[in-house]
Amino acid sequence: MKRNQTINIGQVAKRTIGMEASAINDLQQFIDADFEKVVEKIAQCEGRLVVTGIGKSAIIAQKIVATFNSTGTPALFMHAADAIHGDLGMIREEDIVMCISKSGTSAEIKVLVPLVKNFGNTLVAMVGNTNSFLAQEADLVLNTTVSQEACPNNLAPTTSTTAQLVMGDALAVCLIEWHGFTAADFAKFHPGGALGKKLYLKVGDLSKQHQSPQVLLNSSLREVIVEISSKMLGVTAVVDENGLLQGIITDGDLRRMLEKDVPTAAVTAKDIMSLHPKMIQQDQLAINALEMMRQHDITQLLVMDGARYQGIIHLHDLIREGII
Repeated sequence: MKRNQTINIGQVAKRTIGMEASAINDLQQFIDADFEKVVEKIAQCEGRLVVTGIGKSAIIAQKIVATFNSTGTPALFMHAADAIHGDLGMIREEDIVMCISKSGTSAEIKVLVPLVKNFGNTLVAMVGNTNSFLAQEADLVLNTTVSQEACPNNLAPTTSTTAQLVMGDALAVCLIEWHGFTAADFAKFHPGGALGKKLYLKVGDLSKQHQSPQVLLNSSLREVIVEISSKMLGVTAVVDENGLLQGIITDGDLRRMLEKDVPTAAVTAKDIMSLHPKMIQQDQLAINALEMMRQHDITQLLVMDGARYQGIIHLHDLIREGII
């Protein structure tokens, strides 16, 4: 295919974004009583939301289903063409069916809609033509009308599919707030990958992977160096005879002490340690540990269980787990 030599790529891209942004903004006028009823029905539904469509609308339907499922609203995707060849069997009596279509008049939709209505399920239409067959037959209508596709021929679904996607997001966010869906709830459905770990991985989960370096107040310089070297974390806690935390010694503390050129034979942990070390409770999220490290420009934190020292969390732990 030959290139149009007159095209200004930047201008075309900006025009496309501008048209779609305008269409999204126009959706606000379509947030009406039907929209509120759809949210209420889905929120109170004892079954699932079955979302269907054909063509590009089917692709949007799959994304909307994924968003609902990941935010606590059970949903299924049913392709409109497959529905009339057996997939209607996935619809249960208590389910709500939402059909997405720009025109509302495609052949598959005209066959599917009467079948759904015969089942007695609530039928929601997300449609770009409120005078269409689908809109007239549906129990509730979500209006996603757009004035024009971004495609210069006003043919390829562009602006219309963007509007559908945003309307789906509006439903999902309303349901999130309806149910009080929290970050902790979100983590239950996203346990894998970096996102899930940020939401559920605890400081204690990481510190338990290490030995817990510690020395007593009167430990010698040699004992301090051996402890730091053997545990390979670049740091050790200093505790008293009762195991209560007194301070911290890092590689940096050792270097600064040696630079003073003082006699080392009588040096003990108490002479080297830094008071008031940065600490974090073991039940805190690992992402919170990262924020503390960034705030104080350090690479490790002492992990505590209440007032008792439990171990170390290091920046490398967070890197290894993909938190950074």
